[in-house]
Amino acid sequence: MASVAIGAGASVAAEIVEQFKTDKVIVFKKKRRHNYRRKAGHRQNMTLIKIVGINASL
Repeated sequence: MASVAIGAGASVAAEIVEQFKTDKVIVFKKKRRHNYRRKAGHRQNMTLIKIVGINASL
């Protein structure tokens, strides 16, 4: 993957391929010797895009 600076006024055209949720991340908090335990799950929303074209106006 390469990154190129194309300057101001440029535009990128993209199309949405898929919208989905990532794998669940378990958040577990505990304080020892205090009977404190909290468990929560989190799934991040993700959008997969396909770059169709880059218009670099000079």
